[in-house]
Parts: sequence; structure tokens; C-alpha cells
Amino acid sequence: MSHNLKMFINGQWVAPALPRQIDVINPATEEAFAQVSLGSAADVDLAVAAARRAFVAFSQTSKEERLALLQRILEEYMKRYDDFAIAVSREMGAPLQFAKDEQAYCGMAHLQSTIKALEIFHFEEQRGTTRIVREGIGVVGLITPWNWPLNQIAAKVAPAIAAGCTMILKPSELAPFNALIWAEVMQAAGTPAGVFNLINGDGAGVGSAMASHPGIDMMSFTGSTRAGILVAKAAADTVKRVSQELGGKSPNIILDDADLDDAVAKGVRAVMSNSGQSCNAPTRMLVQARQHDAAVRIAKRVADEHKVGDPGKADTVLGPVVSITQYNKIQSLIESGIREGATLVAGGLGRPDGLNRGAYVKPTVFGHVTPGMTIAREEIFGPVLSIMPYETEAEAIAIANDTVYGLSAAVSGKDIDRARRVARQIRAGQVKINSPAWDTFAPFGGYKQSGNGREYADWGIHDFLEVKALIGHGA
Repeated sequence: MSHNLKMFINGQWVAPALPRQIDVINPATEEAFAQVSLGSAADVDLAVAAARRAFVAFSQTSKEERLALLQRILEEYMKRYDDFAIAVSREMGAPLQFAKDEQAYCGMAHLQSTIKALEIFHFEEQRGTTRIVREGIGVVGLITPWNWPLNQIAAKVAPAIAAGCTMILKPSELAPFNALIWAEVMQAAGTPAGVFNLINGDGAGVGSAMASHPGIDMMSFTGSTRAGILVAKAAADTVKRVSQELGGKSPNIILDDADLDDAVAKGVRAVMSNSGQSCNAPTRMLVQARQHDAAVRIAKRVADEHKVGDPGKADTVLGPVVSITQYNKIQSLIESGIREGATLVAGGLGRPDGLNRGAYVKPTVFGHVTPGMTIAREEIFGPVLSIMPYETEAEAIAIANDTVYGLSAAVSGKDIDRARRVARQIRAGQVKINSPAWDTFAPFGGYKQSGNGREYADWGIHDFLEVKALIGHGA
């Protein structure tokens, strides 16, 4: 890609202020396939200045003008759809078909849902003698992760455009190429100069400079809770708004009246999807104690069906995790499960048979997991499921809520009123009942240390708005 060593600032592809390059590693081979430049605080200064200049005019555009821009972005996105899928497959190891059907699809879906939400969005309303006006908060800094990169870029950029904000995007340095293609899409769509800016870089060199910059009015961050805390602390001195979508350790309560085979199978697949690298993966499966052994047998069968291998092969279900560093972390946590007395049901330590290189992890299932075990408390971010027995419904709810996280949860059961009653008692931003389809209009975000704010459709637009009151009969 001709732009891989450049930044996109003020509508132009420019060289970084300080030349510094890193290799981008294909986790399937452990070999570098390209390089990108890392930005610095000087690049952030340039991008912020461009975004602040652009905000003056862009914030005053009409809803219709912003809708037209989003439509053009969607059109250009579809032209590059296969390029997005190939980039994601190479940089994070997603199987190519999965990258097309899921990863690239997410970016398209968020653009479509934001357009639909904006079409019926009201930026002004009258309340008595007061005119309520919602307007873009200003210049926003966007930091996105490597695990669902296009999902998170689209879920931030599209609503920021809809709100009339200008922005600086810092994607993960582990998966930067999809973001470079996104910037090319923004340019091809005729996005006004300075409205969208892209700086590749790491957290220390670019992320912290964005979070602390007095010219940035809001930070929207998706990533680990540890990194989110650093962003919030850096942002505190300038009292900017911080929206965060952070880690998770999501419970999946399977009630005793559920179709056990169906509920367990769907739960296992949800954990293994994307090689387990989803913040909302239902990694704690809670089953009634007398059903535990049956659930374990089902989970083993389904986990063993997940063929791990080369992302380019058609029969591959799971590719590698994103890096050897991540692989080593997962291995350490699997080892802790074995050491602390959980029953290893499927998978385990080391690479799958026949794979001697690459960050490949065996689809792993543990049974007889107790709430105090490390694998029941720490976010593993790999294809590892913990099955936990409970005696009563009240105990299941207590175990589900016994976590610092609160991003997502799941409940399965044939009695819908009972399932909803249980769902209402779980402290999480989303609770999926009986494995529903993905809903891009449902608010996405967490309780507790899983973050604050909500993304997707109109919920995302609201995150980027300030509220102004024009008071008086003349308003």
C-alpha cells in the first residue's frame, strides 16, 4: 500500500514529523509483511489544528449534508470491501471468509445503521419557552482496538460525522492497514479536509498525546480496562469527556429449563468466534449443577469441531490470536486453570497438532470452575471457556454479578418471563436472551469497569453531542 508510511492529516497523505517505523506481523506466520510509521505528539498537534479549523464549518452543516457524506462513505466502503477483508485477515489472522462475512461486514452494518438513525434524528426540540439544541461536542479523539477493528472504527467515525464533529483516529498499531484503507475511503468520499484525520502510532507516543491534548474535546476509547484508565487519567487535566468500551468477563446463565444441547453449543461457538478475541464473549458458562456433566460433554464436542489453521484455507474455522505476546498470555492463563484444579475438558496447552509456528491456540474448555479461580475472574481474550455449576437461580445471578466487569451477559431458558426476570438482575450493559441475532440498533456499552457511554446507531450519535438550552420566548 502506497500510504502505509504516511499519516492522513488535513485531507493529505503526509510523512510523519519524526520518522519511525515498525513491522506489522502476520500472526499466522510470525513474519512481518509490511511496515507502518508511528506518529508522535507533533503529528497530533498538526491533526488537532486541522480538525479545529475544519470544525468551524463542518459543525454548521445540515443533517442532509452529513447524510449525503455518510452515503458516499458507504458507497466507497463497498468498493473496497474485499480489500478490508484481506487486510484484517493478514494483520490479525482472521480466516478470510470470516473476515469477509463478519469483520468487514461490521463496518458496512454500522454505516448503514448510523445513516438510518440520522435520518430520523432530531437535533432540536421545543420545551415550553426553551429551545433544546444538540450540537457536536467538537474535536474528538478516537482510539480503536485490533480485535474487531472495522467494527470499532465505523462505530465511532460514523456517529461522529453524524453529530457534526471533526476527529483524529488512532487505530491499533497491531492492525493498522484496515484503518489506512478506511482513510482512503474517507478521501475518495470527498470528506472535507480536516474533518477526518488518521495517525498511526502506539499508546505512549500518540494515544497519551491525544488524551491530554487541550485541543481535543472528547476521547472515545475501546480497548483494555488498563489502557482505558490511563486514557481517563490523561484526559482529566483538561476535563474532556471520555467514553470508554473496555474489558469483559461475560456470564452466560443457562437455566434448567433451557434446551441444553442448543444453549451450550451456541455458547461455545460465541466464545470461540474470532479466536476468542471479543470483549463481550460469554466466557463464563453457568449451568445447573445436575446438568454440569452433560454440558461439559456437549461443550467438548462443539469445541473439537473448531478446526484451527491457516486463515487462507477454506475449511479453517479459527485462525491464530493476534500475536505471540497474546498467545503467551493465554497459555499462562490455561496453565493457571489446570494448576488451580479446574477440569480440562478440551484443548489445553500448546499449539494444535500439526501447527509448529504461528499464534495458534487450542479451543479450550474447562469444567468444574469455581468463582475464585483465575480463569473465572481475568479476561483471557482467547478461545477459552469456563463452565461453572450453580445450585439455585439466586446463586447463578450472584456468580454472574461477582466480577468487576459488566459489558455483556446471556440468559437461556424456555420460560421467557423467567429469563427476562433473571436478565434484569444482571449488572451488564447488554443481556442477550436465547442467543438473538446481532442488533446494531441496541445500545452497546458497559457497567462497572467495562466502561461508560453507549455506541451503535442513535446511541452513538448522542455520545458525541453537547446539549444547549436557548431560553426565552424569542428562542
